[in-house]
Amino acid sequence: MVPTLVGRIQTRLFLLATVGVIITLLIVPVLPGSSGLLGDRYVTGLLILAAVGVIGIGWELIYHFLMQFRWEKDWPTLFGLLTLVPEGLLLYFLLRSGAIDFIDPVPPAAFWTHFTVVWICMWLVANGPMRVPFIRWRFRGGRVL
Repeated sequence: MVPTLVGRIQTRLFLLATVGVIITLLIVPVLPGSSGLLGDRYVTGLLILAAVGVIGIGWELIYHFLMQFRWEKDWPTLFGLLTLVPEGLLLYFLLRSGAIDFIDPVPPAAFWTHFTVVWICMWLVANGPMRVPFIRWRFRGGRVL
């Protein structure tokens, strides 16, 4: 299967809204270096997920452009996992610089733990269990709807 641009965006947003939210709800209370009210930490964690979704749409456009230079028009599966590095660095830089000013400052250890755990869980679900309930997902270019 070669996912289409729309399919990759749908899959990314679907996984953020399901796997990302569940993992965030589980991990936020135990994030390192976090302080303050638990409710405020949940809001910050969910806002970071939303920022990942918005910025991720831009990343998908860049990835789609770059894939046009590959013969099979797709990345190897490992590249999907490794994209957490540039995406995480960009989001971290935007948060630290104050460019996304509606999200409270997050300690670096809390950000990287949250971002990495959510990303790995989403990647694992996309490359495994997601293929069970969405049998035709692979054949529809990664589109969920």
